[in-house]
Parts: sequence; C-alpha cells; structure tokens
Amino acid sequence: NNPLYNAGAFRFELTFSPHHPLAPPRAIIRTSIYHPGVDPQGQVCQPLTSPEHWEPTTRAVQVLQDLLWLLENPDPQRVLRQDLARELQDHPEDFMRRAEEHTRRYAEPRHDPPAL
Repeated sequence: NNPLYNAGAFRFELTFSPHHPLAPPRAIIRTSIYHPGVDPQGQVCQPLTSPEHWEPTTRAVQVLQDLLWLLENPDPQRVLRQDLARELQDHPEDFMRRAEEHTRRYAEPRHDPPAL
C-alpha cells in the first residue's frame, strides 16, 4: 500500500518443499518489479528463507510478512541487483521515479476490495 509500488498489483509464488518445515519455502515474484532485492527472474533476497537462517518453526504468514516488508522497503543491504542498489543509495529520487514508472507499466491493475 506504500509508494513506490502501490500503483499496481504483483503476483508471487510461494513454493513449499516436500521436506517442509525442515526446508524453507521459495518465493518468486512473477510480475516484473524494479527492486534491488528481486532479480530479473523474480528470485527474492529473503534471508529468512535461506537455508542458513531457516527455522522449522517459522510460519508461512511470517514468510509473507517478511516478503511484503522487503517489497515495501527496498534495502541496499538485501540485494540481488547491484545496479539498482547503487541507484537507490546514490540517486534515490531517480530510483523512486523509475520504480513508479516500472510499476505503472508492468504491474497488474489493483482492484479495491468490495465495501462491506
């Protein structure tokens, strides 16, 4: 719901291993996104789900919350695209403008939930 990415909707896929909960799930962003923590193939820099940090007691909702936090808060320390991390750090206004343009161009339309 926060700018840079709130002008569109993004599809993601959360895949659970047959060895879950001993093995972490894998998150892939299926919609193109201009983000330093997501590579062009949709792989996400999510330390929570890395094998060295994974805890079998971690719940799926925690993985989703961490993914949403990462997407809403691009972090130059959680990086899969060095070029975008550098741009975010050195030229944040340019990064924000490009991320918003990319979202308008590639993200799916957002649909507001029905009023109750």
